[in-house]
Amino acid sequence: MEEKLILWHVGPFTLHGKTLVMTWISMIAILIFAYFATRKATSGRPKGSQNILEWVFEFIRNLISETMDWKKGRSLLTYLVTLIMFIFFSNMLGLFPNITFGLLNHVQTLQLGEIFHGPTLASPTADVNTTLGLAVLTWILFVSYGIVFQKAKYFKHFLDPMPPFIIIHLIELVTKPLTLGMRLFGNIFAGEILIKVILGFIPITALFLGGFLLNTVWLAFSVFVGAIQSFVFTVLTLAYVAQSVGEEH
Repeated sequence: MEEKLILWHVGPFTLHGKTLVMTWISMIAILIFAYFATRKATSGRPKGSQNILEWVFEFIRNLISETMDWKKGRSLLTYLVTLIMFIFFSNMLGLFPNITFGLLNHVQTLQLGEIFHGPTLASPTADVNTTLGLAVLTWILFVSYGIVFQKAKYFKHFLDPMPPFIIIHLIELVTKPLTLGMRLFGNIFAGEILIKVILGFIPITALFLGGFLLNTVWLAFSVFVGAIQSFVFTVLTLAYVAQSVGEEH
């Protein structure tokens, strides 16, 4: 299944238009969720979206406490909450139907007609540029924390247990973010492709193979995979930081 690559040229930069638009939609969705979760926040028993948001914060707080010293990791709380929510919302976006109803099909501005073409929206995390970008942030995070908390000792560990092992440590330094980004990209990209294939066959399978049930089952599985992948990316980010600051688990 071939998709047209939509590029925006801004000065010397080339941007992936569809990925950017879908990223903006994900961020807007998170802001809307956060607004409704906090606009009537109460110190009493939380309800609705406030309950969900507080659960996410508590979940990440416990995760940090179990993985590393809380005093070292407390500054990670807001970043990791934002990270897991962004990845989850981005993963889910590709499962939503395209509700523009073809109104943008002939809009040439920013190639919006091409961006909103197709039965579903697109997940920003189905673009390797997004996932590797997030992985680079993780790399910057764990290297920075390692330098801040271990000072020169952080660089010394590249020579353990013997100086020749520096090659292996440097390879590991590169492969950590690479595998982190590619894992997320591969899972979400494959899920999106299969969703579009299933939707394309619905007119036939609905009559002969129970297409509605097939699509529903796959959608449920995709939600599960999207949630797991957002969790895995966040946990590995935290684990890499804990390892860099000298926490042993």
